[in-house]
Amino acid sequence: MNVAIVGYGTMGKVLEGVLEEQVGITCVGAVEPQRGETLSDLRDKIDVIIDFSNPINLKMIEEFVALKPCAVVIATTGYTSEQTARVTAMAQKIPVVFAANFSLGVTVMKRVLAEITPILEGNFDMEMVEKHHNKKLDAPSGTAKMLVNAMNPAGAYELVYGREGNGKRSKEIGIHALRGGTIAGEHTAIYAGEDEILEIKHTALSKKIFAVGAVKAAIYACGKKAGLYDMENVLFG
Repeated sequence: MNVAIVGYGTMGKVLEGVLEEQVGITCVGAVEPQRGETLSDLRDKIDVIIDFSNPINLKMIEEFVALKPCAVVIATTGYTSEQTARVTAMAQKIPVVFAANFSLGVTVMKRVLAEITPILEGNFDMEMVEKHHNKKLDAPSGTAKMLVNAMNPAGAYELVYGREGNGKRSKEIGIHALRGGTIAGEHTAIYAGEDEILEIKHTALSKKIFAVGAVKAAIYACGKKAGLYDMENVLFG
């Protein structure tokens, strides 16, 4: 299986290292669009594209797969609703794995939150706290939004992003973003009831976990029929 990387920043380099450890997988190149490089510059056949870059590079990926169809793993966050719609449209023609977080642990956490929330929500207040490094641009994180969606699939709860001033708590889920240092990523779902607190927490100790998940997604996507998949498809079928 031949894999091409879009984005050669920190995550691109980590991903390249993980790919080099795999048997039966070849990294045919990593392109950095900020340097004017494109997927069309690569000469080898590409089976899967893994994108750890910037939403602005979606157009370049769309143009490439329109000419040379292959699977795509999108690990970039911060897409607008219009860009997300374009990813969905692209998935009508090729297999696309699109997720806010490629950590295997976070994927399991999402499944756990979806299962326990209906049991607890009548007696517990719910909050989400996420922490990331001081260079992360978007807040709250795409992962925090994904996890809250698992807790609130029908939109029954108002989402409150941080708090200030006076106000009584309503039917809401608070979402709080902290930024500092070199925190790779931490997400904590808090269920606060009367005389008891349950916390479900995931901590990323390095960026490698995201690369490992993306490679697992690439293996899953290669040879799949066209469609939009996520990490739950990859892990749970």
